[in-house]
Amino acid sequence: MKILGLDLGSKTIGVAVSDDLEITAQVLTSIKRTALAKDLSIIQDLVKTYHIQELVVGLPINMDGSKGESALKAEEFIEHLRGCLSIKIIPWDERLSTVAAERILLEGDLSRKKRRKVIDRVAAGFILQGYLDSRVRDKGLSA
Repeated sequence: MKILGLDLGSKTIGVAVSDDLEITAQVLTSIKRTALAKDLSIIQDLVKTYHIQELVVGLPINMDGSKGESALKAEEFIEHLRGCLSIKIIPWDERLSTVAAERILLEGDLSRKKRRKVIDRVAAGFILQGYLDSRVRDKGLSA
C-alpha cells in the first residue's frame, strides 16, 4: 500500500507517491486543472492504480497560523475528495513547501519556464515527505 500527496495549485495539482515502505516520497506527475469532476476522476484513478491507502493534501496555512482564501479552497476540495474516496484523507500544513521546492529547483539551475512546469509536483513531494517523516517521529524511530 502507498500514500499519495497532493499540492493544490490554481492551474495544476502536483502529485507525489510514497514507496511501498512509506519512507520516501517520489514526485509523480502534475494534473492540469480543468473541471472539478474531471480533477476528482483523475485522482480516483491514481488512487486505484497505485493502491493508495491514504491521501495527504497540502493545506496552505498562512505563516501566522490563520487560514486565507487558498486554505479555504483547499478545505473545500478536500471535502469533495472525501465525498468520492473511501480512504483516509489528511490535510497537511504545507507552509514553506513551495518555497523549499523553488529553492531546490533554483539550485538545479532550472529556467523559470521549466520551474513553472514542475513546481507543484516537487512541492507535493515535500508535502508527502513531511508527512512521512512525521510518522517516523511519532513512532519514536529515527529517520
